[in-house]
Order: sequence, then structure tokens, then C-alpha cells
Amino acid sequence: MRKIITIGESILDTIYQNHQPVCSFVGGRVSNAAAALGDLGLPVSMVSECCTDKVGDWVVDFFEKHHVDTKSIDRYTDGSTPLAAIFKGDGEQDQIVNYGTYPANRFNVIWPRIDEDDILLFGSYYAIDEPQRERLYDLLSYAAERKAIVIYLPGFQHGTQFNITKVMPSILENFEVSSIVIDHDNDINTMFPNQDSDKVYNNHIKFYGPTYIHITPGTCATIYKGIDKANVPFSCQSNNHLGWQAGFIAGVIHQLIEHDIKHGDLEVMEPSKWQQLITSAFDFAACAAASQANTLSAEFVKSHALKQQ
Repeated sequence: MRKIITIGESILDTIYQNHQPVCSFVGGRVSNAAAALGDLGLPVSMVSECCTDKVGDWVVDFFEKHHVDTKSIDRYTDGSTPLAAIFKGDGEQDQIVNYGTYPANRFNVIWPRIDEDDILLFGSYYAIDEPQRERLYDLLSYAAERKAIVIYLPGFQHGTQFNITKVMPSILENFEVSSIVIDHDNDINTMFPNQDSDKVYNNHIKFYGPTYIHITPGTCATIYKGIDKANVPFSCQSNNHLGWQAGFIAGVIHQLIEHDIKHGDLEVMEPSKWQQLITSAFDFAACAAASQANTLSAEFVKSHALKQQ
């Protein structure tokens, strides 16, 4: 079976409400999507880093519990594993404060093997910030040359501050090596203020050629490829945006493998095929959004797990 390589931060999120901690879980779209794919029986590995502290142990245990290969997680000793405190307010946007200390020499990961038609998922902080960016881009370029399907999640966790002008060249380079770009309203509002998905695609993505999937929360997913555009509406409403997005991403990758869609197929896929794939991914999104830990239920996993090939 084709392999899945996921690259992203390993962060422990803690939610606070009414000045009290409510729950803690390993957060991030990439991490949660990797866990969902591991539960579904797909061969997925996580490329990341965390300290050899107690929180780092919890993070690694989380991935192993969900059958994700952790050999490519760098365990550094000088620093601490990142934490995100998420403060919930009544009717207000969540306030996020990030903690954690990285060593000067970091991201010394062991890269997994990448073969043609494997799937590589990356995004967020690691895709734009040094020193990970330089090392990551070498792998992205290699994956593109190997004709792997490269899926990019632009944007980054709220609470992380960047000079968007400074990192824009990295974002555009990421578009160039990607096969599929998946984002949502919050992503483009941060990167391309006052531009809707039509303008973002036509002005920044179309030239590089990837398929672009834009999510408008609570409304639809819009698929762009060349001159084609198609809307796929959905009715599921959820306040758990992280879980919804992680489930949706896992659903897209699951469908690519289940229907044996390979790198060369993406260029000639009809909009109707994309619509079918996206509609199925909505089911994954709804299931993950219903979980406090952003994971798939045992019943859902049992009915959607793929047999090893």
C-alpha cells in the first residue's frame, strides 16, 4: 500500500473555560489527520520534533496509540515540548497563547522513504519558519521529483505571529511543489487579506498548477483546477473547526487511496470525481468534529478501514 508521510508540529493543546482547564489533547490539523489515518489502518508516519520531557512522552504515546510510525520524530533534550493554551470566551474568538522552548540545533529528523504516488502532507509553522523550512523544502522538492502527491495546508496556528511579507516567498514556493492545496477562510484572511478564494486562486495559486480546495466553514468546499470550478455544499455545522478540518483532510487522503488515485491522475480528474471525493470526506470531518480529541469513532473506523494491499 502507498505510504503517507505527515509533517507538522507536535503540540499539546489545553482548553480553558471560566478560568479552569477543561481538557488537553495533541492538537494541530496535521497531527490529528495523521492519527485518523493511522486508525484507519493506513501506513502513516509522523515527521516532527518534541522534547524528551513528560509532555513529549504524552505526544509520542498519542501517535503510537493511533498506529502512527514515530521513528521520524526528533526527541531533543535541551528545551521543552510546545504547549498551546486555548482560552474559550462566550461569543468571542478563542485566545491562544503558545509556550515552549526549542534548542538552537533542532529538527534533526530521519526522513522516511518516499516513492512514486506516496502522499506527503505538510503545512502550518513548519512550512514557513527556519530552520525547519530549509530542511523541509529539500524533502518537498525531492517528493515532487519522485511524483508523490504533495498536499499543502497553508496558514498557521492562531497565536503564532509572523511577518507575512517575509514568509510569502516560502508560501509561494510551497504552492509550486504541491499537487493539492487545502485551506479555509481563516488561512486566506491571514495570508491574503481582503481576497476571496477566487482571487487567491487566480492571483497566487493557478500559475503553479495544483488542485485548490477551499473550505468556507458551514457552507461548502470549492474545488479549483485550471479553468474549472465546482462547489460542494455541506450542511454539518460544528464549532470544533480543528476537528472538522483534520477529519476532512484525512478523508481526502483516504479517498485518494481507496479509489487508487495516483499522481498522474490528478491532472485529468473530472470535477465530478472531485465532488464525489469531497462529499465522502465530509463524513470524516463530521465524525472527527464530534470528538473532543478530534479523532474518529471506533464504529466509523471499522466501517471505513482499508485492507492492506
